[in-house]
Amino acid sequence: MKKIAVILCVFLLAAGMLLSVSCQKKEGGARTAAPEKLILWVYDSGRIEVLTQLGKQFEAEFGVAVEVSMVDLSQIRTQFLLAAGGADCADLAIVPHDNIGPLVENGVIMEINLGGKRSSYLNPALDGFNYSGRLYGVPLAVENVGFFYNKDLVPNPPATWDEAVAITERLKNAGRVDYMMGLPDATYNVYAVYDAFGGAIFGKNPDGSLNGKNVLLADPGFVAGLQFLTNMVNRGLIPQTIDWDGAHVLFESGRAPFCPTGPWATNRIVESGVNYGIAAFPAARAGGPAGNPFLGVQGIIVNNTSPRRLLAQSFAADFIAREESMMAIFRAEQRPSAWRSIFETAGDANTLAFNAAGVNAIPMPSIPEMGFVWDAWVAAADLSFAGERTPLDALRNAKTQIEALSK
Repeated sequence: MKKIAVILCVFLLAAGMLLSVSCQKKEGGARTAAPEKLILWVYDSGRIEVLTQLGKQFEAEFGVAVEVSMVDLSQIRTQFLLAAGGADCADLAIVPHDNIGPLVENGVIMEINLGGKRSSYLNPALDGFNYSGRLYGVPLAVENVGFFYNKDLVPNPPATWDEAVAITERLKNAGRVDYMMGLPDATYNVYAVYDAFGGAIFGKNPDGSLNGKNVLLADPGFVAGLQFLTNMVNRGLIPQTIDWDGAHVLFESGRAPFCPTGPWATNRIVESGVNYGIAAFPAARAGGPAGNPFLGVQGIIVNNTSPRRLLAQSFAADFIAREESMMAIFRAEQRPSAWRSIFETAGDANTLAFNAAGVNAIPMPSIPEMGFVWDAWVAAADLSFAGERTPLDALRNAKTQIEALSK
């Protein structure tokens, strides 16, 4: 049935029933149909080769070519928002899930129906591309931050932040380290700290969806998270300066026993030669839950204004959303797969460790209001670390800014 559906789409395309004026070329007043192919944009070079090969398989099976090209992520967003109805826009694109809010609100991406295949996907991966109760992408991979630790300095990872502090103070007093950890940022990479202390960014609606008008940054849990990080800065256990590269260098050189970072940094950590492990984030208190990092989901979206949107959806939801295609994508770039069976049987030690650290990871909010959070959150942390405002005052100010911009 799936193959019949795709063939039907091809037939309709060939018959001209899916063509629109926006994707026709005018030459001397005459109109000519757009070429029979799909355009797929990706922003990550690691997947170009495998998707090109999958595109050739799709063409061999269904007679429709798939052209894969790399485009800067910001350009993908811009083109889908400003030129989605034109011939210069792709039929499909791979994006992180937190990009979909404005795209859905502007009606430029298509709702996806996975049917019975939904059960083959991780629920958090589906949650990432869920917007107002509807699915707007075919998930490909999930990724989350893990808590790296130096096994030569810390044989067993700490279960709580108090343990992490005590370990660091012993090592620092012995002259073996300078800090507990550096901060790649005070937001995304350390969200698990805020979560461990009970923090959240938005409240929820009765149906479980996020309520962008209910900003929780000044609530006790979130304030406690920033208070902990500020205390660590004041005690000299975390540098005041937030520096992505510097945080990694501290860990890679052995001058900090811990580093919060993701799979994108694994290669450089391996090359540094440090004897590392990847663990779940510490809990705020003994017996409490581990801190949950943000979950990022990458997936394929379909241009809702494309004259080939039905064919594009078939490529994404029928051809890519099957185990053999998902396995090929995973083998090409081993980020944890969004396909449940591949995720659960991954044999790579790093992948398994990230999976364990992110077993309850929280999908990064994709609602439009999240776009107003980042700058205000960063500013609040900077003010708190510099001692210019208390964590509570800094986060109250951030909350006010976000609410004003969200009106």
